[in-house]
Amino acid sequence: MNKFLIAALVPTLALAACGSMPQSSDQIQNSKQEELTKQSVQSVGVPAIKNFQEKRILKDILELRDNPKFNTYTYSEDMNGRLHLRCNSIGYGIPYATQYTNPQKIEDWSSAGYAILPQADPNGLFSPASADGTWVLCKVPGKDEVQPVFIEPRIIVSPFPLN
Repeated sequence: MNKFLIAALVPTLALAACGSMPQSSDQIQNSKQEELTKQSVQSVGVPAIKNFQEKRILKDILELRDNPKFNTYTYSEDMNGRLHLRCNSIGYGIPYATQYTNPQKIEDWSSAGYAILPQADPNGLFSPASADGTWVLCKVPGKDEVQPVFIEPRIIVSPFPLN
């Protein structure tokens, strides 16, 4: 292992000592794309946004979603487009692949550079990058409590009953 690490490090350090390392095709492409983007901004300019309405709407949506008593209704849709009420719920569903922590961490290897490694959630598990399914806090019928329900099909969650 040490021999492999040294064998990988020596050419890298030699190139760094001699000057800059050769650019990868991705680096060249990114540089050219940045150049084109600068030219387009200089030529066309940027939109004259004055009211920031979409940002205000998103702010309102985020604040409404933060309400712990936000009543919603969770539906699934059948193959004919008909909606079926799954439960009265609180808030919007959380996609199964949503992670509580950053899914990646940077591991600094000092002179060798760094690596981006997967990072576990607080429960010690590594969540998938994508997954079908949604966690929904459904109200327990006849009780003043909610329980998480995992629903696999695609769902619709609405703050008012749908017909």
